[in-house]
Amino acid sequence: MLKSRIKSVFCWVLALFFLAAGILLHFMATDEVAQIVPPFLPFPKLIVIVTGVLEILFAIGLIWPKWRRLTGIVLSVYLLAVLPANIYMALENMPLGERDLTGFQLWFRVALQFPLIALVLWASGFWEKPKSSDAA
Repeated sequence: MLKSRIKSVFCWVLALFFLAAGILLHFMATDEVAQIVPPFLPFPKLIVIVTGVLEILFAIGLIWPKWRRLTGIVLSVYLLAVLPANIYMALENMPLGERDLTGFQLWFRVALQFPLIALVLWASGFWEKPKSSDAA
């Protein structure tokens, strides 16, 4: 019971994080975020807007218990999909908004993707057996 509540709190915190990122970064700083889209991808601003919408949808899915597990799985795949943008940012030593980061900080940000994915999967209940809806 306590473990379930802790996971729920983490889902709410993650939801707030992705909601804020979706709104503040993807819609209020579209041009800045578009700069970290690797150049081999077309339409960087469109990608930023679409990923912003996805992050808002992930936030909703994380707080809705019925969709939490599926959201955790899809969000984890999404976090792997955006990893090239973070790697590109580190390789090119790009600033984060108006803030210049050291190479260590940029690569640490890349490395943080993996614990973030693990946290999302844990909090969303990925490693737990799904509850059967056929229980009598």
